[in-house]
Amino acid sequence: MTTTAPGTRRPGVPGPPSGTPAWDTTAVHDVMRERVPQLAVDLDTWTRRMMRWHFSAETGSPFWLSQRDTLGFDPLRDVHGFADLRLFGLFDKARLRAARARDLIPRGFRDRPFRVFETGGTTGTPCRIVNVTRLALDVEIYRTMLEARGLLGGDVLAMTPMGPHAYGHFVEALADSWRGAVHSIDFDPRWVKAALRAGGDAGAYTGHLIAQTLHLLTAERPQLLFTTSRLLVELAMRLPRPLHAYGVRAVCTGGTSCTPAEAEFLRAEHLAGVQWIDTYGNTLVGHALQADLTPGTTVAGVTAPGPDAPADGEPGERVTHTYHLPPPFAVLTVVDPRDPWRQAAVGERGRVRATTLLEDLFIPHLLERDSAVRTGPHPWFPWDGVAAVRPYTADATEEATEGVY
Repeated sequence: MTTTAPGTRRPGVPGPPSGTPAWDTTAVHDVMRERVPQLAVDLDTWTRRMMRWHFSAETGSPFWLSQRDTLGFDPLRDVHGFADLRLFGLFDKARLRAARARDLIPRGFRDRPFRVFETGGTTGTPCRIVNVTRLALDVEIYRTMLEARGLLGGDVLAMTPMGPHAYGHFVEALADSWRGAVHSIDFDPRWVKAALRAGGDAGAYTGHLIAQTLHLLTAERPQLLFTTSRLLVELAMRLPRPLHAYGVRAVCTGGTSCTPAEAEFLRAEHLAGVQWIDTYGNTLVGHALQADLTPGTTVAGVTAPGPDAPADGEPGERVTHTYHLPPPFAVLTVVDPRDPWRQAAVGERGRVRATTLLEDLFIPHLLERDSAVRTGPHPWFPWDGVAAVRPYTADATEEATEGVY
């Protein structure tokens, strides 16, 4: 196995052509741990470290310190590892919505600059979080993944929410790491969601986003396009030429999901010669990275459809990749919707439960609005993952309002 030593590529110099990895992708986790040493820390050890950080008077945030005496246990004494976080029960997101941003800043970061980010507000009033260190960690992890795929460098088109949303700021910081230009559009996802909830149509606003993007594709010829899967579908249907004709080498998506049929349409009709890298996650947990599956093979409890796979069956289970969130910063667990403490078996569908263990943010056992299939480890990422992600609803006939984000 031949690898490029970490840090040897000069910032600002594009990587190899699309489809040519800079080094063996099986080494990606090893390189991530070299660049982000916390990734090498055992999850139980890291959990104890985060309990000391968030619940010590010297370093904890007012948000968690004010709750310590009402928990019914002592996080410093009673939490010996990740499994003991069950003592916290399920986290009620309403507590985060009601918190003042300054109360979320750990005292250990009192002299550090910070930024306030907000969630998209898909399931209610947006939640606020603070960023001190996590954005830099996310950038280093994602940058390593791009380099492994031969995509480091070049200018970026951000067809992403900006303002208080972490996604746009992440894209800017990522491009800053190699001195790439970022071309952004005006994008407020809450406007679309409000229109949809009121019975309106998102078509006019989506057209506004597409028009801005088409102009920048033509005028600036960016190498990387960041957007959501839903907007990628809309963009592809309105493009007069395939994306590679505009100089795009890769599309990086996150946020909303698209159906297997839409994904197949995109790859076949509009993404020839362009890498498509998807992530699963959100503002609270970060980015679960995509790991590809070889068609026709079974890896990590799921089967990738072969070239002659039939079109019928359960479309959500026909997957071409899995998603893996690097511990110990966060952990995704697929659980029984009827019993959030019973982990699903590998290959079984359930609801996603997330725990965030960052110095910036601690959230124990938050039930997400997503359902997924639990997978085992992948050769690229040696920890459990999720696949076939789609919105979770208690009622199978109910639909979630995802909008364009």
